[in-house]
Amino acid sequence: MAAPCYLGWDFSTQQLKVIAIDEQLRVIYEDNVHFDKDLPEFKTQGGVYIHSDRLTVTSPVLMWVKALDMILEKMKSSGFNFSQVRAMSGAGQQHGSVYWKKGSTQILKNASSELPLHQSLKGCFSVSNSPIWMDSSTASQCRALEKALGGAQHLASVTGSRAYERFTGNQIAKIYSQNPEVYKQTERISLVSSFAASLFLGAYAPIDYSDGSGMNLLQIWEKAWSKPCLDACAPGLEERLGCPVPSHSVLGPISPYYSQRYGFSPDCKIVAFTGDNPASLAGMRLQEGDIAISLGTSDTLFLWIQEPTPALEGHILCNPVDSQTYMALLCFKNGSLMRERIRDDCASGSWDEFSKALSSTAAGNSGNLGFYFDVMEITPEAVGIHRFNRDNQKVSRFPKEVEIRALIEGQFMAKRIHAEKLGYKVLPRTRILATGGASHNKKILQGL
Repeated sequence: MAAPCYLGWDFSTQQLKVIAIDEQLRVIYEDNVHFDKDLPEFKTQGGVYIHSDRLTVTSPVLMWVKALDMILEKMKSSGFNFSQVRAMSGAGQQHGSVYWKKGSTQILKNASSELPLHQSLKGCFSVSNSPIWMDSSTASQCRALEKALGGAQHLASVTGSRAYERFTGNQIAKIYSQNPEVYKQTERISLVSSFAASLFLGAYAPIDYSDGSGMNLLQIWEKAWSKPCLDACAPGLEERLGCPVPSHSVLGPISPYYSQRYGFSPDCKIVAFTGDNPASLAGMRLQEGDIAISLGTSDTLFLWIQEPTPALEGHILCNPVDSQTYMALLCFKNGSLMRERIRDDCASGSWDEFSKALSSTAAGNSGNLGFYFDVMEITPEAVGIHRFNRDNQKVSRFPKEVEIRALIEGQFMAKRIHAEKLGYKVLPRTRILATGGASHNKKILQGL
């Protein structure tokens, strides 16, 4: 009998990925389908459609289903033994939403194993192109939601975030106001994560607490939908969303479709899928007091928090690992591109020179501090380069090595200040886990 294994899925913006691990957490199989390259018939760019207004950004739902068909066929061709899979779970890009047409639950449940799944489901979606996290077309819906809830701070206190254009509640409100007939035909609304779980379950999978707290709809304290938020977005919304569940819930056995078509064991369990950001916190095995920082094109901070204080900047989400605690998420646009620009200006484009400059200056930078925003920052909403000397006077320039340290210390100081505003407390046992491109530079990490 084959050794047990477990599958993890990632329905991300540009590709679908799968990984299989054994009971010792060793990777025994991985593969991916790249949407632009492997599914050219959908004509996406970067896995998405950017519409003519430049604000509306969507992805075709059937592309995600067809990618799943394709990756399972690749696994089958490679000789992968599906019968050894005991359970699976996964992640989806946060904030994307999928709209199931009335009657789709029966089609999903009774899909013929003779056909690829995308053929059975092609008529199941009332909205064929799903709004995703890159969409910023719902400014008026955001203003209306904040007004209905008594202001941005009150909305954040209830749902963990002020109104954001990509958040699902505002996307649903836009669909309802622009296409009430389409909304009327919709019997279920999934997030990308719960949609993906639904495909494997053969039934509508519930939204999990963590991904659900990125919708401007979930009361993060009670773990239930907020009636005022639902009412402000669309009528009859609660029945279309279903009941949210803890992120580690076992939802049930795999759909018979997969046993018949691919040879999965009927006992294979489907565990709730969650959003990509909560999945990162779980995957990095964060514990109470830990900080994870991704130093990429944008810098992202993940924090495990016991007693959060939701603010107008950043997000508080339910913790996917422990439903009694929370995770905070802070995103900073001016990450690696800003560091690379200062490297080019002050260190001849060399990371070695950049590191030497950091070594040649003392921690604290003799009181010189800078904040560097080439593009409009998310947290805080600011742009431009702002330098201050030891007397707190604004100055126009620093010597090159001072500039480099001012950049790094300013970036990390800002992260700590905004984290503490959300209720984060540095503990004696605090660990900082760094990932992303800049985490390879030891001198930058010393700034942490």
